[in-house]
Amino acid sequence: MSELYIRVAEDENEEPMEIPSEDDGTILLSSVAAQFPGACGLRYRNPESQCMRGVRLVEGVLHAPENDWGNLVYVVNYPKDNKRKMDEIDAASAVKVKRGFQKTSDLIVLGLPWKTSEQDLKDYFTTFGEVIMVQVKRDLKTGNSKGFGFVRFTEYETQTKVIAQRHMIDGRWCDCKLPNSKAGPDEPMRSRKIFVGRCTEDMTTDELRQYFMQYGEVTDVFIPKPFRAFAFVTFADDQVAQALCGEDLIIKGISVHISNAEPKHNNSRQMMDRGRFGAVHQLFPNFPGGSASLAAMFDRSQYQFPSSHV
Repeated sequence: MSELYIRVAEDENEEPMEIPSEDDGTILLSSVAAQFPGACGLRYRNPESQCMRGVRLVEGVLHAPENDWGNLVYVVNYPKDNKRKMDEIDAASAVKVKRGFQKTSDLIVLGLPWKTSEQDLKDYFTTFGEVIMVQVKRDLKTGNSKGFGFVRFTEYETQTKVIAQRHMIDGRWCDCKLPNSKAGPDEPMRSRKIFVGRCTEDMTTDELRQYFMQYGEVTDVFIPKPFRAFAFVTFADDQVAQALCGEDLIIKGISVHISNAEPKHNNSRQMMDRGRFGAVHQLFPNFPGGSASLAAMFDRSQYQFPSSHV
């Protein structure tokens, strides 16, 4: 039998690639794997039943269905574990690309000794990487240090490394953080904690920590007990947490959804508002327009309920 080419694709909707057959009309699995690494077989959609059928594989050789490959497109089979691993790698790569364009920020250095100068600060942080800017905040009248300052690095990787640890500067432990000074009083602070939804009961804290460490330094993992199908993961860098929000990641073959873990102070404020509205509603059960009208007015702060009655 003369050599012919079989159309093979990774998915039915993708453009196929032609794979050469052997002299006897068979196809070597190694020929398929050379173009689709990890392939373990082929399948095709039967034109009559519209069901997927597997291609017979004997000792590394794929045999044509009914001795004729026809003009069908054959889809590659992968082992389940390999497919899951590929999905995880793809998801991780997508997030890394998303983070790849992030710029460095001014870091606030807390707990500085009074004697630390800007040169001292620069000399210390230069050991981590190239420093763009250092500043020690001082009192305008006395010129004395206020006990904190700022530093900025050229590389984002250096910034991440510095935030992830404490620093001994002039004999005193100091912390480096991303300041939230740009946020308004009613805006939530940037959280370093993420909410991991759709978790399964067999996922452990160690497994979650190991998985998320590929994105950045993990400081805490919490799975509520009794199990409630979600978990919380806290990073050293809030930019890592923000970059992951909105992503769907594959962990142990399960698709989990990442969202922002709302800071506690926001939840407390909402609970307080709900409590105040409830108190107002009890005092005015027959308010014109009902609860909806009262709630709208309350939300617009047109009614200032005295705190002594809450």
